[in-house]
Amino acid sequence: MENSAILREWFERVDTDKIGSITAIQLKSAFAIGNLQFPITVVQQMIRMCDFDQNGTMSFEEFVELNKFLLKVQHVFSDLERGRGFLVPDDVYEALIKIGFRLDSPALYTVCESFDRNKNGKFRLDDFISLCIFVQSARNLFDSFDTTKQGRVTLDINQFIYCIEMGDFHQLAHSGFF
Repeated sequence: MENSAILREWFERVDTDKIGSITAIQLKSAFAIGNLQFPITVVQQMIRMCDFDQNGTMSFEEFVELNKFLLKVQHVFSDLERGRGFLVPDDVYEALIKIGFRLDSPALYTVCESFDRNKNGKFRLDDFISLCIFVQSARNLFDSFDTTKQGRVTLDINQFIYCIEMGDFHQLAHSGFF
């Protein structure tokens, strides 16, 4: 789906209302056709991650940005899955570094445990994409508070509550991922 015309055609098929934007439900259905199963909370997080105009839906331009991210994640997954169809936690660590995320061991294993749907240490592509969407969204939120770009933030209770709400971490927690 790298070609803009192909992306446009796909987007227009998903945009069943023909309003120039797609909802989380429409995007979730489109992923399901491609055999990628994501909880609605993860699809909503995908939209928020690329929702530059913050209207709760995904325009074509925002969709192109999501597609770039997903292609990068899929490429790294393919490089490391070694014909098994899944990654193990050590592969996830290596993959996250290739994508540009560097987590320490406690953070890595916490995230892995949270996104290991079958609790077997094996991350299929959709599990890995969900994990990467979470980490990218967390990074985006962190960066919005890291105004000095030092890699550290100080939050008061109001900012912390805002982070939890904006990151929708409470919804992810109740979706079975945490």
